[in-house]
Amino acid sequence: MRFAPEPPQRHGAAPAGPLATDVAVLLCNLGTPDAPTAPALRRYLAQFLADPRVVEIPRLIWLAILHGVILRVRPAKSAAKYASVWTPEGSPLKVWTDKQAKLLQGVLGERGQRVRVAYAMRYGQPAIGATLDALKREGVRRVLVLPAYPQYSGATTASVIDDVARWALQTRHLPELRFINHYHDDPGYIGALAQTVREHWQRDGRADKLVMSFHGMPERTLHLGDPYHCECLKTGRLLAEALGLQDGEWRVTFQSRFGKAKWLEPYTEPSLVKLAKQGLKTVDVICPGFAVDCLETLEEINQEAREAFLHAGGQRFGYIPCLNDHPAGMRALAKLAERHLQGWPTDAPHADTLALQRQRALAAGAKV
Repeated sequence: MRFAPEPPQRHGAAPAGPLATDVAVLLCNLGTPDAPTAPALRRYLAQFLADPRVVEIPRLIWLAILHGVILRVRPAKSAAKYASVWTPEGSPLKVWTDKQAKLLQGVLGERGQRVRVAYAMRYGQPAIGATLDALKREGVRRVLVLPAYPQYSGATTASVIDDVARWALQTRHLPELRFINHYHDDPGYIGALAQTVREHWQRDGRADKLVMSFHGMPERTLHLGDPYHCECLKTGRLLAEALGLQDGEWRVTFQSRFGKAKWLEPYTEPSLVKLAKQGLKTVDVICPGFAVDCLETLEEINQEAREAFLHAGGQRFGYIPCLNDHPAGMRALAKLAERHLQGWPTDAPHADTLALQRQRALAAGAKV
């Protein structure tokens, strides 16, 4: 096996990164196309949908369908949807993830943790492997991988771990690695979600029902042992309890179906339409499974689902944004990272600081 070249090693030298630390947190999100155009979507979808963690169909059959049909039709349609939420700074998912990484480093620093925080995308750029290479060049020797998925799924969290493992197979000198699998029931995360709901209610008024919409997965993944469905339901129950909601005042739904197979139910948009036709006039929707706002929340929920609910007779649709840069959400992420960083000397003196201390001790006549 051939390994990638190692960066030059300077024995005894301090790490070269901006914080001169050998510990890093790598925040990993799903990914995004480089631009809201058909060619960019074709490249992105080719990588995303070719992942066997994402689509569990016999490989040869699926690749024929993917390259023969889907990548000829879907990119143009998806590009139009991305264009409707694209910002001057770029993709919302990338903009928010970048901001989260910077804020997380700041919050951890305020809490006395000297760590480098970087972000990477499972699909698209910046790639996980390239980001890990860059961290190694800075002198990082310990990496905590934090997938931006509160609920574990083989299609998301495990796929991030797969990509880190692929990088590891090509790397001679590996850093110490730790992974956070999920935080679906973390008290800080639940508390942050509850705070955003209360703030929305104070600002816009409380709707008749709170709908918690999670990304969907094929139902067969539940029967094959994926814990995602159960973790979504637990998040929903804990959030409802934190808000003091009674049965009938909230419900969990699943969005983003693809293909003809049965997916986790109930489906979000049909549920909203049914509620409106049954006489429900106001609804608030939150997407607790997304760490930041993205195509699935801004276009699928706040545009398509909103229109469907209002067209079916609803009168007010309230969308509650993802945690994004909310201070409570950032504090929750920082506390989560802190717990998993325990045992790593993130506040140890730098090598050059130790050398300076030694010189001062010798000058003072002390034994070293």
